[in-house]
Amino acid sequence: MKRDAFRLDAGHPGLRADPLADGVIGAILGPRADHAPGQGPDMAAIAQLNREIARWQNNADLAGWRAGADLPPHAAAALEGYVAAACALPAWADPARIARAEQLFMELSMTSCTLLFCASLPQCYVVPDLAAVLHVAGQLEQHTDYRVRATAAMIFPVMMRGGLTAAAGGGVAQALKVRLIHATIRHLVLRGEPDAAPARAVPPLAARGPGLQQALYAHGWDVDRLGLPCNQEQLAYTLLTFGYVFLQGLRRLGIGLAPADEEAYLHAWNVLGHLLGIERGLMADTMDEAQAMFEAIQARGRAAARPDDPRPALGRALVGNLQAYIPLRLLKPAPVLLTRHLCGEAASRDLGLEGRVAWASRLAFALVMAAVRGIDRVGRLFSPGFSLARLASRILGYHLTVKLLMDQTRPLKLPTALLNQVDGVVRAWHCDPRAPRWMNAVERRLTTRRPSPKG
Repeated sequence: MKRDAFRLDAGHPGLRADPLADGVIGAILGPRADHAPGQGPDMAAIAQLNREIARWQNNADLAGWRAGADLPPHAAAALEGYVAAACALPAWADPARIARAEQLFMELSMTSCTLLFCASLPQCYVVPDLAAVLHVAGQLEQHTDYRVRATAAMIFPVMMRGGLTAAAGGGVAQALKVRLIHATIRHLVLRGEPDAAPARAVPPLAARGPGLQQALYAHGWDVDRLGLPCNQEQLAYTLLTFGYVFLQGLRRLGIGLAPADEEAYLHAWNVLGHLLGIERGLMADTMDEAQAMFEAIQARGRAAARPDDPRPALGRALVGNLQAYIPLRLLKPAPVLLTRHLCGEAASRDLGLEGRVAWASRLAFALVMAAVRGIDRVGRLFSPGFSLARLASRILGYHLTVKLLMDQTRPLKLPTALLNQVDGVVRAWHCDPRAPRWMNAVERRLTTRRPSPKG
């Protein structure tokens, strides 16, 4: 289908955003007496907002939160009202299932990080319009590290013990920040609040200076063709990449979870989705529902392919970034091959990854994967926790986590409190309680412990 023939009807989730968060950002970044709309984004107001939300370090900080004295009264009232309205978990949240999801994340250890880097993030880029938003929001081909670290900065606080349910956790606080970031992106790209059912084009402008906010403001956007930036469908799809795609990746590695555990994991992410402002009707409670929704959104995206397709550049940048952290030349193709295995042929084509590895490496990878699946199947007859696939993904995930997240010389300096949490988790993940002792010995041999980060 030609892109010009693709249109969104008024009730489509692509034309729905987040009225609560959009109203707050409108109050903070809206027209001000000392700022003309034509002169670009109000950088002073954006800086004020960033200072305010930086104070949300853990969930306890949200209780009775009050804005700083330098925020204008109307903006302070809007932000305080947002925190009060948005910080509660939904009535349908099940603490037991959330706790089980947290336990699974910890038990899977660095396998979770491998799936984040080689499955969830690549699948985020497959829907063209979502890839276009990500492309605009920071020129991600040049700033892949930033995207990876920003994503991890949300996932770890959410999935670590008590992230969504304990006052000392950080998941709710982080979700409320991300929700406002989405609304800020919408406001800057559209140069105002989204309408109820918009059908207009925002013309591009000449660049008004360096920086993400300036790029978003000047880029331009065709709402009728592309929907709203960071719309409900895109948010729901992104949620699926961190829940459904993660679980699908475990299945493809031959270490899938029991159905009840899969549903507990989806449930925890749905609770996060509620905190992010995603409509309940766009959440999946089972793997079958998730698969149907995921494939439908991808199919719509592929039918509306863009002539200026940003997906291959984003895909190549991501795997190239991962390859940079693989020490042995022989193993350099591993991120591309693993991403292709986890994401499938269609997504690999979308991301421009189908021809990036020599046939000999592809054949060797296929033979190794087949051998691993076979050995694992036999090994589990004698030891239920035996899994070479889990061992390999733990080792890869360990190195990627340490080098991509723990290194504070990378873009987007992460808070020391978060780094200390991640460091503690990294140290606890050197031993797989389900694996035989010799496999843990191999893992310890191939990973190293880092000292705790300094504040």
